[in-house]
Amino acid sequence: MLRFMPVGDSMTIGSAGEHTWRYWLWRHLCATYGGPCTIVGPRETLYDKAADAPTSYAYAEPDFPRAHLAGWGEGWLHMVPLIADAVRESRADVLLVSLGLIDLGFFTNAEQTAENVRRFVAEARSANPRVRMVLLPVIPNIRAQADALFGAQVALFNELLAKAAADLDEPRSPILLASPPPSYDIHVDTYDGTHPNASGEHKIAEAFAGAMWEEWGIGRAYAAGTS
Repeated sequence: MLRFMPVGDSMTIGSAGEHTWRYWLWRHLCATYGGPCTIVGPRETLYDKAADAPTSYAYAEPDFPRAHLAGWGEGWLHMVPLIADAVRESRADVLLVSLGLIDLGFFTNAEQTAENVRRFVAEARSANPRVRMVLLPVIPNIRAQADALFGAQVALFNELLAKAAADLDEPRSPILLASPPPSYDIHVDTYDGTHPNASGEHKIAEAFAGAMWEEWGIGRAYAAGTS
């Protein structure tokens, strides 16, 4: 049984009424992996905007393994102290990580955020020395387009993330840097310049699926017919 854990911020937890990219990736893996697999993590809920809390189970399609470690307004900084217990308790084999925008926007600069990436990796490996990780670079949002200084921090962090992934990659616990979805357009693939709509969810799922297929032979290339 291969156990995948999505780790992320608001783009990963999603909000009430959404499918989330987690759902589309699950559908893809069910169709293409060819072996037993599941999605794991200590949380299951969506974010409820009306309640301003992660209390909703109102998935557009609730019949899938909804587990995750994601939170609205959470970043690398917040996940570092949580990841070891989450990996240990869920017996996660593969971490699918999409973090950084919140850190850069509110808590840490690019260099500090990259240091938290390294701490995160160390903590995850302390729980499972053979855990694999796929890291998605920060997708620039509307603020990054409008604010040159913030945009520069996003670009710098993505460079430092690539360096960290290369430095920390090792045979028994490999780390992949996924390619950002090349056609991702915040004016088309989000509903507010940051959070993915249906097409954005598919493209994020495709980024993770493509990395795992190309580098590890897990699943197949992402295609509409499997999702």
